[in-house]
Amino acid sequence: MGSVGEERGRGRAPQYADAMVRRASAGDARRLTRLVRTSGAYEGPYASMVEGYRVGPDYIETHRVFVAEDIGTGRILGFYALLLDPPELDLMFVADSAQGLGIGRLLATHLREEARSAGLTGVRIVSHPPAEGFYRSIGAESVGTVRADPPAVLWDRPELLLRVG
Repeated sequence: MGSVGEERGRGRAPQYADAMVRRASAGDARRLTRLVRTSGAYEGPYASMVEGYRVGPDYIETHRVFVAEDIGTGRILGFYALLLDPPELDLMFVADSAQGLGIGRLLATHLREEARSAGLTGVRIVSHPPAEGFYRSIGAESVGTVRADPPAVLWDRPELLLRVG
C-alpha cells in the first residue's frame, strides 16, 4: 500500500534540510502505526484500509523498513518498507505535517539506492490512487491495475514499476 500525499505547489518540492534516513527499529513500531492510522490520505472512503492497521516490531525486524527522521527533534517524518522477493514497495507514508517538504522524494531516493545495492533492477508499486501522481513524478511507469479485492481493498489501484538499475 503506497501512500504519499500530493506534492504542494508546482514543480519540485523544497528539500527538508534537517532530515536523515535510517533503518527503523522495533521501538519505532508505535510511531509508524500512528503515522499510518492518522494519514489524511486515508480519510473518507479510504479510511477502512488503515483502520486497525498495525506496523509491528516483528514486521520491522523482518523487512527493510526505513524512516525519515528530523535530526533535531527525532520526529519521524515518513517511512517506507521494501520487500526484496518479489521486489515491491510495501508501504510508504509521509506525515501530513511534512507533506510538500521533499520527504517523499528523500525516501524515494533512498529506496532506489537500497534497491540498487540489493541487486534489484526495478521495484513494483501498488499505489494508493491519490499517490499515483507522486510515484509518476519520481519516474515510476504504469504497468497495469490491481483490481479491488473486497473486503480488504474496495477499490482498484494503479500498478507501477520504478526502475532502479
